[in-house]
Amino acid sequence: MKTIPLQQHGIPASQLVLGCMRMGGDWDKNSPITDAHYKEGQAAVEAALDIGINMFDHADIYTAGKAEQVFSRVLSNQPGLREKIILQSKCGIRFEDEQGPHRFDFSEQHILNSVDGILNRLGTEYLDILLLHRPDALMDPEEVASAFHKLKASGKVRHFGVSNMGQGQIKLLQRYCEEPFVVNQLEMSLRKLGFLEVGTHINQEEAKQNVFPEGTLEFCRMENIQLQSWGPLAQGIYSGRPLTDQPESVVKTAELVQQLAKEKGATAEAIVLSWLMTHPAGIQPVIGTINTDRIRACREAATLRLTREEWYSLYISSRGRKLP
Repeated sequence: MKTIPLQQHGIPASQLVLGCMRMGGDWDKNSPITDAHYKEGQAAVEAALDIGINMFDHADIYTAGKAEQVFSRVLSNQPGLREKIILQSKCGIRFEDEQGPHRFDFSEQHILNSVDGILNRLGTEYLDILLLHRPDALMDPEEVASAFHKLKASGKVRHFGVSNMGQGQIKLLQRYCEEPFVVNQLEMSLRKLGFLEVGTHINQEEAKQNVFPEGTLEFCRMENIQLQSWGPLAQGIYSGRPLTDQPESVVKTAELVQQLAKEKGATAEAIVLSWLMTHPAGIQPVIGTINTDRIRACREAATLRLTREEWYSLYISSRGRKLP
């Protein structure tokens, strides 16, 4: 099987990532972590490891930092696990507080402080990858570069990347940062087709309706930047979630997914993820569930591949109209 970009960078990451956003309960920072939350997190990580996942995705804001604390307990319960896995976290989003409104912050000091907080909550000395979470309109690339240099030199972060960014933003940052960016995490799924439609609708009026940054997919492929997909299972609408009030295209696509799953002896989750992973860009899905059954249902996605005809059948069904 073709290696994904992270593997080409010497990072031995699995083709699937477990997103840890749901660990730790709700997003109220004053709500305590319970024993049930710790057990839930432990079970999710064990399920992920069972199906070959060795990469875990966090962010400092997830459940107000509790997700990372839950994961820390998992690490402490399994000595030696830290060295066997790839840990990724994000920073840059700040919720409304006494200092200001909901905002984004790529200032040097905030990045440095955020990483210290992340490492403390995770109970580890380093991150394998740090991502900038969402573009900061006041971003000074020289400040970002300075923060990244200090984090790399101190051994706190080994690799860097971004999330939700277009090629122009990455190019600007990369011009000042010595370390190559290895990841760009974007919303891509059988439901969120913008990454395909931006190319399909070249030279057409429909292109005006697409918000996916044009040229970003191609840029990341040329620069060997790992494209990660958040929300790859589309909140389960094609793999068992009730479809009340969903448009016909969703209903028909869910039926097609189930049909393909039956024909191939696979799960619906594996079909949905395989559709993304069949794309030659080497997309790495970040599955956001911590339900152990759903995690294990993704097992076959890393080896299952669809034919061109099957892939296009799902694409056309999801878009709800013929190709131009």
